[in-house]
Amino acid sequence: MEKLTLEKRQLCDIQGRLFELALKDRLDCPLFIESFMNSKTAAALDDVYDRLQWAGEEYILEELNDEMNGLKKAGTVFSSEAMYWIGYTYRYWHYYTGEYSHEIYKTADAKMMSECWLGFHTLDVEMAIDDLKEIYELKSHERNAL
Repeated sequence: MEKLTLEKRQLCDIQGRLFELALKDRLDCPLFIESFMNSKTAAALDDVYDRLQWAGEEYILEELNDEMNGLKKAGTVFSSEAMYWIGYTYRYWHYYTGEYSHEIYKTADAKMMSECWLGFHTLDVEMAIDDLKEIYELKSHERNAL
């Protein structure tokens, strides 16, 4: 794959900052991530072009909050660094593979991303995505073998 354009890298950064903002707003991190990745809001960001892509993280969070009729506060929290990495990686993943957010979430949910963050955040993002996909495939193969 060719390297991401500046615009796509900026969108990855916006999504990383969106995930950090969810933490700053004291939202339950795993529930926020699940809600976002399966939302119409994320689907709009997956689109080739949508006005929401350039609206900024505060506006995107408001859109998601409206779509979900309120996001759950408190609960489980991840570190700011983990939240940024998860958000950035998910958006990069979409550009890297063409998969949609809801499909990506089925492969690597919030729990898996938070567990892998410490070992994967220093990897090249494409390598991290490939490794996450491989873990999913191995787990799927193990489930099917049972």
